[in-house]
Amino acid sequence: MVAFLDYTFSGLDILFFILIFSAFIQLLLYWGVFGRIAFSRKSKNEIEPDYPPVSVVIAARNEEANLQINLKSVLEQDYPKFEVVVVNNYSDDDSCFVLQEFVLKYPHLSHIEIKKELNFFSGKKFPLSIGIKSAKYDNLVFTDADCKPESNQWLKKMARNFSNGKDVVLGYGRYENRRGFLNKIVRFDALHVALLYLGFAKSGMPYMGVGRNMAYKKQLFYDAKGFISHYGISSGDDDLFVNKAANRKNCCVEIEKGSVTTSSAKRSFSAYCYQKQRHFSSSSSYNIWHSLLLSFLSATQWLVYILTIWLLYAQYNKWWIVLIPFAIRLFSQLFIVKKSMNKLGERNLLLISPFLEVLIMFLHPVLLLTARMNKKRKWK
Repeated sequence: MVAFLDYTFSGLDILFFILIFSAFIQLLLYWGVFGRIAFSRKSKNEIEPDYPPVSVVIAARNEEANLQINLKSVLEQDYPKFEVVVVNNYSDDDSCFVLQEFVLKYPHLSHIEIKKELNFFSGKKFPLSIGIKSAKYDNLVFTDADCKPESNQWLKKMARNFSNGKDVVLGYGRYENRRGFLNKIVRFDALHVALLYLGFAKSGMPYMGVGRNMAYKKQLFYDAKGFISHYGISSGDDDLFVNKAANRKNCCVEIEKGSVTTSSAKRSFSAYCYQKQRHFSSSSSYNIWHSLLLSFLSATQWLVYILTIWLLYAQYNKWWIVLIPFAIRLFSQLFIVKKSMNKLGERNLLLISPFLEVLIMFLHPVLLLTARMNKKRKWK
């Protein structure tokens, strides 16, 4: 019991106040952060922006099939002056021959062959560093071999932000829409992660990006000393670099139609878990304040569910009073997710999104724990 003036608060009263507080924080997240993506407006540039020369950098390992499918759409972008640099990292398939055939048709393609495995560096960081240093131009755009630009305007959408004085551009990389429940998990997970990092970047707090679709200046890479500070972590070539180098002044978000890339989604649950564990292996190296904020938001998410169930079980007050904070959050979630899906070109996730949220809430801590226990996750 806690007394305040003439009213005595029971333990259930305190839990109800915590529920209200947690729901309020979640509403701030949805409307104040995710809402910046959901309600973002198309930029009104009456004057055609300058399109500086750009180097597209792709690190690939055993990507013969994906290069055959996706590389053409990157090479045929409607852009004044650009090159594509593919670093073929110790592949044992026919990627080299595929790239040689592309070079015959596309003179603005160059490929770098890394003939032997360099075990003293892990993940994509070494081949990406080679690609960056070999790039002709100072403005760099990154994607993966399994990614396909949404349109031939993708490069213009991403690179135009360099002419606005930005050093880092964060884009959205969605996963292909296929049949199956696992595909919905993968796509909703990617959507939720994107709403976090894109929304916070729009709020002036960039903390990560994804290598499927991002851009930054070469000088920024050199100023940050590349990936030196986290070379020992297999992942992090995208999120840890942004976490270190981006800030509210030099970073912007690009999500207009035509700027999105689409990747092939994992088709087995074990492959999806392995991919998430690789991503989670870098999260412990985030800026401490970013880590605390993300942990706090995750905690309030759990509290909304746990306290709602507990207070209903304990028959606290009238049942509908307990459900009010939960219902307001649920409505906000469905509304903001729907608007965000329309903005980012996602489909068939809305009605199942509350269930997917709960499933991922249970799945992520397990994958995070296992990732922390085994940080040596190899790329490919």
